[in-house]
Amino acid sequence: MKKFLLFVASLLGINLAAQPSVKSFYELKGTTIDGKEFDFATLKGKKVLIVNTASECGYTPQYEDLEKLFKKYGGKNFTIVGFPANNFGAQEPGTNKDIAEFCKKNYGVSFTMMSKVSVKGSDIDPVYQWLTQKTLNGVKDAEIRWNFWKFAIDENGKWCGDYSSKVKPMDEELVKWITGK
Repeated sequence: MKKFLLFVASLLGINLAAQPSVKSFYELKGTTIDGKEFDFATLKGKKVLIVNTASECGYTPQYEDLEKLFKKYGGKNFTIVGFPANNFGAQEPGTNKDIAEFCKKNYGVSFTMMSKVSVKGSDIDPVYQWLTQKTLNGVKDAEIRWNFWKFAIDENGKWCGDYSSKVKPMDEELVKWITGK
């Protein structure tokens, strides 16, 4: 039966070996804003809010509420990971060093910030491939439409939802997801 399916797939021009498969969130790795390797497996057991950020955006003040959210709920059961990106309106032109200094000086950011990445397009970061492709996350295709788009990952590494830039970090919907209340 397997040989038959492979034969039919080849007739249809489908390369089954090239098809992406669901990958665990915990298999992902990245680089922090200060150049250190970051293994997402270290987040097992925590709910994670992933946000693509920008320093020159109308939504940039959300850094303040992200920090408040992290201070209030962050720790053993919840964390935030920020990914600076320059994909929308060229609103994150700085270097990693510039971005880190900006975040610390203006908003006191203490949650994990990753190195600047691309969150869409041909050079999309592997974490954002996972977040936006159902074939990888096993749940849903998602389109990031602007800076400060948010993704919720549960304590088991399952994709739970995405929230538009307009949803503020301290929004009741996000807080309920974090607290379960």
